[in-house]
Amino acid sequence: MKNTKTTSKVTKSDKEGMVTPAAGAAAELRDLFIDSLKDIYWAENALVSALPKMAQNATSALLASAIKEHIEVTKNQVLRLDAVFELLGEQAAGKKCEAMAGLLKEGDSILEETVAGPVRDAGIIAASQKIEHYEIATYGTLCSFAKALGENDAAQLLTQTLAEEKEADMILSDTACSSINLVAAQNTLNEDFVK
Repeated sequence: MKNTKTTSKVTKSDKEGMVTPAAGAAAELRDLFIDSLKDIYWAENALVSALPKMAQNATSALLASAIKEHIEVTKNQVLRLDAVFELLGEQAAGKKCEAMAGLLKEGDSILEETVAGPVRDAGIIAASQKIEHYEIATYGTLCSFAKALGENDAAQLLTQTLAEEKEADMILSDTACSSINLVAAQNTLNEDFVK
């Protein structure tokens, strides 16, 4: 009888697209968890610096107030991350978050590409919501990692931040839908009528 046992061969085409990990790459979930915490730690600290500029450029008092309130929330989130690092026996340290750096750069572009008024306010909300959605995804993942690793106290702190990010997103949506987007659209319609 013929031997039907087959051996698995890795061909060159199977290896194409495979990424060789960098030196010091995470090999365990805990390593990835800590690395991800460093990433969001950098991101939150960057937001503490960037949000005042957004608030200053908002013409809607409601939007400016919401952003200013979120600055304080973000400062508390940084302190909460300090506590998470402490629970894990790690030093709180940031690692540049390329995603947040890109989102902040996009926010600056929106300020440069719009004139002060309701359209800029709508752009500020759009940029802010992209940031909130990134944070929601990140904190959701971090909560899941913490629970899987049995770090329940860390998970509880991260869940609190996740809830705050979801609330901030809802506030931005309400602000956009209740007034700013409507005023921006009305101004556009009025300008079209004048032309």
